[in-house]
Amino acid sequence: MNQNQPPSNPSELSQILNKAHEGRLNTLIETCVKAGQHTLKYFCDRDLDVEAKSDDSPVTIADREAEELARKLVSKKHENDTLQGEEFSDQVGTSPYRWIVDPIDGTKSFICGVPLYSTLIAIEKDDEALAGAIYIPATGEMVFAANQTGCWHRKTDETPWARCQVSDKSVMKSAVFLTSQADLFRKQNAGLAYQTLEDQSWVSRSWGDGYGYLMVATGRAEIMVDAVCNAWDVAAMIPILREAGGQFTDWKGNTTPRGGNGVGTNGKLHAEVLKTLQVIRD
Repeated sequence: MNQNQPPSNPSELSQILNKAHEGRLNTLIETCVKAGQHTLKYFCDRDLDVEAKSDDSPVTIADREAEELARKLVSKKHENDTLQGEEFSDQVGTSPYRWIVDPIDGTKSFICGVPLYSTLIAIEKDDEALAGAIYIPATGEMVFAANQTGCWHRKTDETPWARCQVSDKSVMKSAVFLTSQADLFRKQNAGLAYQTLEDQSWVSRSWGDGYGYLMVATGRAEIMVDAVCNAWDVAAMIPILREAGGQFTDWKGNTTPRGGNGVGTNGKLHAEVLKTLQVIRD
């Protein structure tokens, strides 16, 4: 395989996963799956205790245990790396690598027994996006990407990897527009912007959180917008959408997971979506 060309088949991808970045890409996938599968122990448990964090967002034992497991698995193989997660304090390392873990992205969906929640893990190197994975534990669906690997998708835990890419739709009237929680737009004085995007699109749905970005990366939706998000919610989306041919930015157009909001698109509609979010205000 040409070192400057992305892999074209699963066997070439496997070579990269095992060798690149001292095996971190392989660790990324394995950790995301194991942490995600751990959450199934509590999925659809009617007796699950739900607590409210300081920002009033929900958290469960499943969130905490899955993140603890992810940290343990990463630290075992890459002990000098920094670890950042949603539920626990940062573990600062000495290497240039930073892991960003969201054990359950879509905790509200998880609590309600909706199978579209995800486990997200991203890796940054020298503060730049390197790799990311979105795993849907309840179905086994997953997307993965790293710099110069392309974006890869598998439908279940048992099916082989296949290259995936965003759709080529270039007009809003044919686009699928997704979000995590519509009322958050109003809280950001962007209720009219949300309504405009909904009116302009072919269809809008709240298949949000990590699953929404997975839909965009695999060409089944064109637009995914978060009115409020943290780094662990969207760090994985930068390499995933970039390698799939799309784009992720905050609402100002900056390629960062730390802008407080996010826009993931197939690229062709990105400028139009950003214009709506920036110009049409309540």
